Order: sequence, then structure tokens, then C-alpha cells
Amino acid sequence: MEFFKENVLLIGLAVGSGLALLVPMLSRSAAGSTLVSATEAVMLMSRKQLLVLDVREADEFKQGHLQGARNVPLAELATRMKELEKFKDKPVLLVCERGNRTRSAAKILKAQQFTALHQLKGGMQAWLEAKLPLGK
Repeated sequence: MEFFKENVLLIGLAVGSGLALLVPMLSRSAAGSTLVSATEAVMLMSRKQLLVLDVREADEFKQGHLQGARNVPLAELATRMKELEKFKDKPVLLVCERGNRTRSAAKILKAQQFTALHQLKGGMQAWLEAKLPLGK
């Protein structure tokens, strides 16, 4: 007990550091999906049967998108679910401009029993910063 009294500051620092390491790991699986970097997304895209689902608006999509991406704007996602049903048990990579809309899309898809959801961390901005190619 004496040890704890004398080292309360160091113990607090150790606990705080441990929590700081856990938070990013826990947020990686936000909304029942996995956050992936642009590099990890490329590896996922090299697999067969992956759906790249771009939830940006049509005009944003036309300016440039990931190769082979399907555009279903977030506002239309719930009403266009029939188009996506065949991908329920296949990997789905969700993409938006900065990574904010994909969280909402992941929640919608998770509620529809989609099992392998991945979100592009940082969205198209991260993709462009990594200097990866776009489809037009």
C-alpha cells in the first residue's frame, strides 16, 4: 500500500497511457465495421467479390471515385437496399468525402445484416493524399 501512495502519479500516468492506446483500437470497429487506411483498402480491393460503395452525392462521385465503385448516395441508401442485398455476406468498402457519412451508412447496412463492412478512414481525401488512382 505504501508503494501506491508514493507512486500515485506514475500509476496514474501508466493507466492514462494504457487508455490512450485502447481508444484508437476500440474506435477502429465503429458502428460494427472496420476502419481501413487507403493502403488497406487497396489490399481489400484486390480481392474478388468486394463491393466499393460510394455514399457521396452523384456530382461528387462524377468528379472522381475509386475504380469500380458503385454510387448510392447516403440519402438514398435505405430505399435502394434491394440493389445491395446480394452483398450482405461479402466485403463492402464504404467511401465518402472525408469519412463522416460512412459511419451513418455502416449503421444502416449493419441494421440490414451486412456482415463485412469496412470504412475508408479519411474518405476520398485520404485516398487522394495517398496519391492513389481515381476512376472517372
